[in-house]
Amino acid sequence: MDRLHSRSFEPSAADVLRARYAGRLPDRLDELTGPLHGQVELPLHIAWSGLRVYDLDRPRQRMSLYRTVLAEGQRRDLLTYVNRHLLASQWPALRTLISRHIRDVWEDAFPDLAREASAAA
Repeated sequence: MDRLHSRSFEPSAADVLRARYAGRLPDRLDELTGPLHGQVELPLHIAWSGLRVYDLDRPRQRMSLYRTVLAEGQRRDLLTYVNRHLLASQWPALRTLISRHIRDVWEDAFPDLAREASAAA
Protein backbone atom coordinates (compact mmCIF):
# COMPACT_ATOMS: atom_id res chain seq x y z
CA MET A 1 0.00 0.00 0.00
CA ASP A 2 1.39 3.44 -0.83
CA ARG A 3 1.89 6.16 1.77
CA LEU A 4 -1.11 8.17 0.63
CA HIS A 5 -3.54 5.33 1.28
CA SER A 6 -1.93 4.13 4.49
CA ARG A 7 -2.49 7.41 6.33
CA SER A 8 -5.68 7.90 8.26
CA PHE A 9 -7.69 11.05 7.71
CA GLU A 10 -6.67 13.87 10.01
CA PRO A 11 -8.84 16.96 10.21
CA SER A 12 -7.17 20.23 9.28
CA ALA A 13 -6.61 22.97 11.80
CA ALA A 14 -9.45 24.89 10.14
CA ASP A 15 -11.80 21.91 10.59
CA VAL A 16 -10.88 21.71 14.28
CA LEU A 17 -11.51 25.43 14.79
CA ARG A 18 -14.84 25.34 12.97
CA ALA A 19 -15.97 22.38 15.06
CA ARG A 20 -14.91 24.14 18.25
CA TYR A 21 -16.85 27.30 17.39
CA ALA A 22 -19.88 25.39 16.07
CA GLY A 23 -20.13 23.46 19.34
CA ARG A 24 -20.58 26.71 21.24
CA LEU A 25 -23.45 28.10 19.17
CA PRO A 26 -26.94 28.56 20.55
CA ASP A 27 -29.71 26.61 18.87
CA ARG A 28 -31.50 29.85 17.96
CA LEU A 29 -30.49 33.50 17.91
CA ASP A 30 -33.41 34.21 20.24
CA GLU A 31 -31.44 32.48 23.00
CA LEU A 32 -28.95 35.37 22.97
CA THR A 33 -30.48 37.46 25.72
CA GLY A 34 -27.48 39.43 26.93
CA PRO A 35 -27.84 43.02 28.10
CA LEU A 36 -28.64 45.90 25.75
CA HIS A 37 -27.15 48.73 27.84
CA GLY A 38 -24.77 49.42 30.67
CA GLN A 39 -21.48 47.98 31.77
CA VAL A 40 -20.49 44.35 31.43
CA GLU A 41 -17.56 42.75 33.20
CA LEU A 42 -16.24 39.63 31.51
CA PRO A 43 -14.89 36.78 33.62
CA LEU A 44 -11.21 35.88 33.45
CA HIS A 45 -11.79 32.74 31.37
CA ILE A 46 -12.96 35.01 28.53
CA ALA A 47 -10.83 38.13 28.99
CA TRP A 48 -7.63 37.09 30.72
CA SER A 49 -5.69 40.24 29.82
CA GLY A 50 -6.46 43.80 28.88
CA LEU A 51 -9.90 45.32 29.12
CA ARG A 52 -12.45 43.32 31.11
CA VAL A 53 -15.20 45.93 31.68
CA TYR A 54 -17.09 47.19 28.63
CA ASP A 55 -19.75 49.87 28.25
CA LEU A 56 -22.42 48.61 25.84
CA ASP A 57 -23.53 52.19 25.21
CA ARG A 58 -20.16 52.92 23.57
CA PRO A 59 -20.14 51.34 20.09
CA ARG A 60 -16.41 50.56 19.96
CA GLN A 61 -16.45 48.93 23.37
CA ARG A 62 -19.57 46.95 22.46
CA MET A 63 -17.87 45.74 19.26
CA SER A 64 -14.76 44.76 21.22
CA LEU A 65 -16.84 42.90 23.80
CA TYR A 66 -18.68 40.92 21.12
CA ARG A 67 -15.46 40.15 19.27
CA THR A 68 -13.92 38.81 22.49
CA VAL A 69 -16.96 36.78 23.54
CA LEU A 70 -17.43 35.23 20.08
CA ALA A 71 -13.77 34.20 20.00
CA GLU A 72 -13.22 33.11 23.61
CA GLY A 73 -16.61 32.49 25.19
CA GLN A 74 -18.29 29.18 25.72
CA ARG A 75 -21.95 28.51 24.93
CA ARG A 76 -23.16 29.79 28.31
CA ASP A 77 -21.09 32.97 27.86
CA LEU A 78 -22.66 33.62 24.47
CA LEU A 79 -26.13 33.30 25.99
CA THR A 80 -25.18 35.58 28.90
CA TYR A 81 -23.24 38.38 27.21
CA VAL A 82 -24.51 38.56 23.61
CA ASN A 83 -27.84 40.12 22.72
CA ARG A 84 -29.50 38.97 19.51
CA HIS A 85 -30.55 42.48 18.45
CA LEU A 86 -27.15 44.04 19.10
CA LEU A 87 -25.40 41.16 17.34
CA ALA A 88 -27.60 41.53 14.24
CA SER A 89 -27.25 45.31 14.10
CA GLN A 90 -23.48 45.27 14.32
CA TRP A 91 -22.89 42.06 12.34
CA PRO A 92 -22.00 43.82 9.05
CA ALA A 93 -19.00 45.47 10.73
CA LEU A 94 -18.30 42.79 13.33
CA ARG A 95 -17.97 40.05 10.71
CA THR A 96 -14.93 41.88 9.30
CA LEU A 97 -13.22 41.94 12.72
CA ILE A 98 -13.55 38.27 13.66
CA SER A 99 -11.77 35.28 12.21
CA ARG A 100 -13.06 33.69 9.02
CA HIS A 101 -13.77 30.48 10.96
CA ILE A 102 -16.00 32.23 13.48
CA ARG A 103 -17.78 34.22 10.75
CA ASP A 104 -18.40 31.14 8.60
CA VAL A 105 -19.75 29.08 11.52
CA TRP A 106 -22.16 31.82 12.60
CA GLU A 107 -23.35 32.63 9.08
CA ASP A 108 -23.79 28.95 8.19
CA ALA A 109 -25.86 28.36 11.32
CA PHE A 110 -27.79 31.64 11.10
CA PRO A 111 -28.28 32.74 7.46
CA ASP A 112 -30.11 35.85 8.70
CA LEU A 113 -26.75 37.25 9.79
CA ALA A 114 -25.29 36.79 6.32
CA ARG A 115 -28.38 38.45 4.82
CA GLU A 116 -27.99 41.32 7.28
CA ALA A 117 -24.42 41.82 6.10
CA SER A 118 -25.44 41.70 2.42
CA ALA A 119 -28.22 44.21 2.97
CA ALA A 120 -25.83 46.62 4.67
CA ALA A 121 -23.25 46.41 1.86
